Amino acid sequence: MNRLAKERSPYLLQHANNPVEWFPWGDEALAEARAADKPIFLSVGYSTCHWCHVMERESFENDAVASVLNEHFVSIKVDREERPDVDRVYMAFVQATTGSGGWPMSVWLTPELKPFYGGTYFPPSSRWGRPGFVEILQEIARAWRAERGKVEASADALTSRLHGMERGAGAMSVPGADALDRTVRQFQQAFDARHGGFGDAPKFPRPSELLLLLREHARVGSADRDTAALDMVLRTLGAMATGGMRDHIGGGFHRYSVDAGWRVPHFEKMLYDQAQLALAYVEAAQASGDSFYLDVAEDTLQYVLREMTDPDGGFYSAEDADSMPPESPGEGAQPGAHKAEGAFYLWRAEEIDALSGDQAAVVKLRFGIEPGGNAPIDPQQEFTGKNLLYIARSIDEIAEQTGRPAAEVVDVLGRARVAMFERRLGRPRPERDDKILTAWNGLTIAAFARMARIRRAFGEDGPRAATPYLEAARRAANFVRDRMWNSETRTLLRRYRQGHAEIDAYAEDYACLVFGLLELVQADADPAWLEWALVLQRRQDELFWDEAGGAWFSTTGRDPSILVRMKEDYDGAEPSASSMSVMNLLVLSHLTDDPAWTDRIERTLKSFGDRLERMGRGVPMMSAALSTHLAGMQQVVVSRGSNGGAELEKAVARRYLPFAITLHVTGDTRRQLAASLPFVAAMEPLKGKTTVYVCRDFTCRQPATTVQELEGALVS
Repeated sequence: MNRLAKERSPYLLQHANNPVEWFPWGDEALAEARAADKPIFLSVGYSTCHWCHVMERESFENDAVASVLNEHFVSIKVDREERPDVDRVYMAFVQATTGSGGWPMSVWLTPELKPFYGGTYFPPSSRWGRPGFVEILQEIARAWRAERGKVEASADALTSRLHGMERGAGAMSVPGADALDRTVRQFQQAFDARHGGFGDAPKFPRPSELLLLLREHARVGSADRDTAALDMVLRTLGAMATGGMRDHIGGGFHRYSVDAGWRVPHFEKMLYDQAQLALAYVEAAQASGDSFYLDVAEDTLQYVLREMTDPDGGFYSAEDADSMPPESPGEGAQPGAHKAEGAFYLWRAEEIDALSGDQAAVVKLRFGIEPGGNAPIDPQQEFTGKNLLYIARSIDEIAEQTGRPAAEVVDVLGRARVAMFERRLGRPRPERDDKILTAWNGLTIAAFARMARIRRAFGEDGPRAATPYLEAARRAANFVRDRMWNSETRTLLRRYRQGHAEIDAYAEDYACLVFGLLELVQADADPAWLEWALVLQRRQDELFWDEAGGAWFSTTGRDPSILVRMKEDYDGAEPSASSMSVMNLLVLSHLTDDPAWTDRIERTLKSFGDRLERMGRGVPMMSAALSTHLAGMQQVVVSRGSNGGAELEKAVARRYLPFAITLHVTGDTRRQLAASLPFVAAMEPLKGKTTVYVCRDFTCRQPATTVQELEGALVS
């Protein structure tokens, strides 16, 4: 056991038995590097990273490789999900010097933490055009001994470059609608009209792109460009929902698609993907009126409830891509086998025959199952003879091909899915990363709260169908508040695991949690959520706001081991803290009157002005915030009366209103909310009927008590 055995990160604990003398990031490791006068080898990854596992098997578990590391380097292992501040600095270095990045990330530093060489995955010896890890270690050790001055000079120059990296030029004014027009055209040019999505393989889901296009669809109205924006969203979401990136048996989405057609996934499952994709599917259902997208969102959140939820309500982080392969066609791990990517999710044709009997033909047609396997040939033979599930044929196509009624096909597939799910339970499961991260929980709270709102409108169950989603959002918010927030010191923590909350939160944690709470108050109308969101936003501003340049830093700048205090200027798999914060302030500034927030919205949009004007595709969530800013926000308050009103509430929930804050209040909650939101105090039901108040800038139109009156108020 090495020093990592004392850590709580599942990723670090995976390496606790390596022969490498790993240190966690901290004072002990840095003091050792200085005392021994050795360069640092920094390895950054996360627990569900497939190529991290590969590099561990090939190099870090190898005694000969470990001896080279132990002799010449101080080796530090970092979980990027716990320490995005460390990851962000050195990823910027790797991307700037190699043109690409990813995990595992391998970086060599001076004892003063200045980087001088880096990359991602390295094989143990040279292959695939990549230099071998041992050769690199030996050459760096030689250069450190023989050419120390050159190494340190290079490190100084590269560190200066990091400090001087431009984060986008500001603008004199907030960009206008023409910037958004150019951004939508950028997406149109990159759109894959055949398969959906943007660009070629590999394809990563970036839900903020879709949320932007949906907002532009709503903002522009009936223009041709508006139709194109919606079409790109629906075709992309449809392709992801029917492709192999979706788990058609257990629900949820895998990390990304290796191919352009969304057929072959990289199998890990991340909480932030489930949350953001669920939001995108819910909004697509509202924008299109098609409940197919809502069904996908619901299936995704049901997976989160079943597999990714702590008994006390918090949400776990991820499930691994790799697991032990089962025997076929039964269960149980094969003797002497090692973990393989996707083993939990792949099927042999004979397994389907054994499970479904004379109904197997329908199942095979649906999921594209072939006798010899439909998975691509891979060098490690992990997929050979096996099938990746995807929607190969529609219900109607199967009905026509088999001569069965469509309803019978649906019934067969429903029973087959249950049987396959139960059989899969007997397989060795992928490992689950059970740490609870504040930022990702905030995104997931938002998704459950939004589902609770829309579930009132779709289907006959109405409010009853919304209850489990609303309860999940409430429990998670309470979990974070009780275990990861200190109200006396106003301190938020990033990570909770096994009874311990640790690591001061970053700007993204505050921003995503505020986002979740603002969605929750719109589903729940409990003033406690709004009051906490206000406290968190003000604390975030104190800790991270850049008064000189606008926008929010990612860190407080108080940790001397972090070389550069960075601001993210890119919306990747997760939106940046600044993008989320502008969206939050657009909501908050239309609930409470605080001129500072309006100023911060405009200053941040100006600070991102160059990116928004020239390459809005790189900052889709900030572009969505700009779209919201230009459209202007409405306040929609549904004041529930004693005389029905269900159809009116459904009409509000069905309507796609991305530029509106919607509150559902009763007599009690209206009075409670009035302490923070004085404008709701007088919004009573008219003559006992449920009444909707539609306002802009705190000025309201004629109250609506019928669906027809509501439609008139929303469009006027």
